Order: sequence, then C-alpha cells, then structure tokens
Amino acid sequence: MRIHPLDLGIVVAYLLGVTALGMRFRRKQGAAPAGDNQSATRDYFLGGRTAPWWALAFSIVATETSTLTIIGTPAISYGGNLTFIQLVFGYLVGRVLIVLFLLPGYFRGEFFTAYALIEKRFGRKMRAVAASTFLLTRAVAEGVRVAAIALVISVVLGTSVHLAVVLVIALTVLYTFEGGMKAVIWTDVAQLLLYLTGSAVTFFVLLHRIPGGWTEVAQVAAATGHKLQFLDFSWNLTTKYTFWSGVIGGAFLTMASHGTDQTIVQRLLAARNESDSRKALLTSGGIILIQFTVFLLIGVLLFVFAQHTPLLSAGDRPDSILPMFLVKEMPTGLAGLLLASIIAVAMSNASGSLNSLAASSVLDFSRLRGQETDPARFMRLSRRMTLLWGLVLMGFGFLEWGHLLEAGLTVAALPSGCLLGLFLLGTFARRANATGALVGMFLGLAAILCVFRFTTVAYTWYVLIGATVTFLFGWTISLLRPRAGGPASRGEHA
Repeated sequence: MRIHPLDLGIVVAYLLGVTALGMRFRRKQGAAPAGDNQSATRDYFLGGRTAPWWALAFSIVATETSTLTIIGTPAISYGGNLTFIQLVFGYLVGRVLIVLFLLPGYFRGEFFTAYALIEKRFGRKMRAVAASTFLLTRAVAEGVRVAAIALVISVVLGTSVHLAVVLVIALTVLYTFEGGMKAVIWTDVAQLLLYLTGSAVTFFVLLHRIPGGWTEVAQVAAATGHKLQFLDFSWNLTTKYTFWSGVIGGAFLTMASHGTDQTIVQRLLAARNESDSRKALLTSGGIILIQFTVFLLIGVLLFVFAQHTPLLSAGDRPDSILPMFLVKEMPTGLAGLLLASIIAVAMSNASGSLNSLAASSVLDFSRLRGQETDPARFMRLSRRMTLLWGLVLMGFGFLEWGHLLEAGLTVAALPSGCLLGLFLLGTFARRANATGALVGMFLGLAAILCVFRFTTVAYTWYVLIGATVTFLFGWTISLLRPRAGGPASRGEHA
C-alpha cells in the first residue's frame, strides 16, 4: 500500500529537514583549544551543558519514547484495555526516587557518563563491566525499536523493510555524527512537538470519524466489559499490568532506565546544575503521563472505529493498526504529517542511543579514554564510534521480533536489574567492594534469566528481582570477603 504523492513529499521533506537541522551544529563541535579534551568531551557528549531544563525534559521524553511506544501502545489497548497506564504510575514514582537517591551523586564531580560514578566507588574494572552491560542492553533494545520503524515504512511505502531501516538509520547517524549532543537535544525538541501534535490530531480525527462520537465509544466499551478499565489490584505475578506491578515494578524499571542507563543519564548530566536536572526529570514525568494516556485512548478508539470500518486483514499484526488507519483513513496531507511524526519518534530515539553508545564506548574504557588527548583526534574517534554503533543498530533492526513494545521492554528489563542493583549497592552499602559487586551482578543476571526461562512471572517484575538479588548477594559477599583500600585498589585498569 502506497501513500499519496503529497504525503510522501511531506515525509521526505521532514527527513531532509531534521537532518539539516542536526547538521547545523557541526561547526560548533571540536572548537576547543588544543589539549582541552575535557571541553571537547563536554561539548560533543553533553552539549556544553548549555541547554535549558525544559529542552532537556522534552529530550528525555523523546528519547524514552520510540516507535514501539507510538504504535505499540495503541495496539495494547486495541487488543486489551487501559491497564498499561499503571506502569506509567510507576514511571512517576521512579523519577522521584532517582531525584532523592541517585541524582545527587552525579553532581558530586565532573562526570560525563553514568559509569564514571561506578569507577569512583568500585574502580575501573567495575566501570567497564557496567558500561559493557549498558552497551549490550541498549544495542539490542534499540534494535527492536529500529525494527518497529521498518514496520511503519513497509506499511506506508510497500518497500523492503531492510531498505527502510537503512534509510532512517543512515540519516539519523548523519546528524548525530555531525552535531553531537546539541544536535540530539534540539532535534528531540522539534520531534517531540511534532509527534505530540500528530497524536492529538489522530485522537480527534478518530473521535470525529466514529459514528456517535464518545457516546458510541462508551457503549462499545461497556459491551466488551473491560475496554476502559485502567486499574487492576490483583496480586497475580503473571499478570503484566496490575497496580502493584505497575507502581512497584515500573518504579524499579524507571530507576534502571533513567538512573543507570547512559542514554537518559547523559541528558541529566547535560543540565547546567542539579536543580535544572531535577526539574527536567520530574517535568518529563508529567509529559509521559499525558502522552501514554492519549496513546492508550487512541487504541480504544481504533477498536471502536474498526467495528464500523475494518482496518486489519487476516494475518495482519496488531502493531500495524495505527499505520493502517493513517494510510487508509487520514485525509491527504494530514496523513503525511502524522506518518512523519511516527518517523520522528524513531529518529529521535535512535539519535539519543547513538550518542550515548558512542559516549560510553569512548569514555568508559581506559584504553580508548587514555589514547586521545587532542580534541581534534578525540572528535574523530567519537564520530567513528557513532558510525560503528549505527551499523550495529542497523544489523539488529534486520532481525525478526515478536510483539514490538513488550519485546523491547522485556529485552531492556533482563539485564537492567543487575545494573540498578550495582548502583544501589554503591549508594547504600558503604562496606560493599568490587568483588561483591561483580559477583552480585552475575548472580542477579542469572536469577532473572532463570525467572524469564522457567517461570511465567511478568516482565514488569524483572528489574525488581534482578536489583534485589544483586544488592543482597553483593552486600553479603562484600561482608564475607572484605578488601582493604579504596577504589584504586579494588578496581585495576579496565
């Protein structure tokens, strides 16, 4: 199925426009004096710490929102109900906990990555272990998100999914490669405004197209018995979305994704000071709540609309319901704008991941960090890493995945628990050492892999389980095998 030439023109114009916007920041990179590698690092990976807090809030939301979210969330409520919103309640709680317990540590020094804090506490080896965990997790999870945009493009253009992946990633790599973190933040702001506008327009167009409007929606919801349900207070650990798994599990998931994952922590570190960082993180929570509410309601409206005008054919994936509606039912011109907004989400998410993957690769491994002292050479290395990770994400985007949103969240949740447990160990267990931290991480990861493989416990509990096992065993082993000395004696060169 192909879209109208006007819509195609809008999509192409968006792709070229956002790429040009990001590339405008190239001339501001690499201008640090010779030998001032720290300034070059701050500029390329933290945007010089000049962005206002509201722009960082927008960038946080744009980064954590992927095509998985914008097409996967409506698919969840299309096939079920609104109980996914309980997980978002946990996202809000998790942000508050980060502000209280993790954020202050990031501003007690000049840190450029989340894992520099781990080196200060446990030494260089543990920094490398934590960074490696992040690199693997982020690359695989981002690969699922890249696959999601391929689904959208294939629905819209009827083209090869591989070609769609190559196109979007190539353009995203280009402006991230050229402009660094400043390009990422300000293109995030533009893309967030675009896709939020597109989502609001989609909601009202859908409501207008349903005969009877909201009255019909309420009647169909009542007839199905559960379509507008958003609370479930059951204690069943196998149910993905309950109040308890949402608030508790979602809080731990957010502490891991926003408190230990370099992709989001990089934005927190890019703030002018801790106060701005705090405002950016908390404000992003309010935007996320509104955003997910709209996405879930769109899924319900799509379900009601499909009772009158079928959208999916036999064999079509539920994830394609929103792209199908945009292509089949949206007026010419508006469809192009809304499809561009979905692509905006993909590019925004990918650009943030590319910059953070490159930052961790260059800054968290001493062999790379120690080789580059000249800003010009440092910039070349940073850009080569951006290009390398672009190729890696492209490769993961070619793979086949299951239900996109839940696949992405599951992949992210599996190793995130042990990483969060490591940060909690460093924050709350004064006697913890590198040996205990390392063993605790491996046992935490092993525990959650066993839960994933041999039980039916919902993925929303994975981070809590992994973090708890990591913390308890890391603390216990540290007490049983104490090692004298500070971080330098605990962690040798990575």
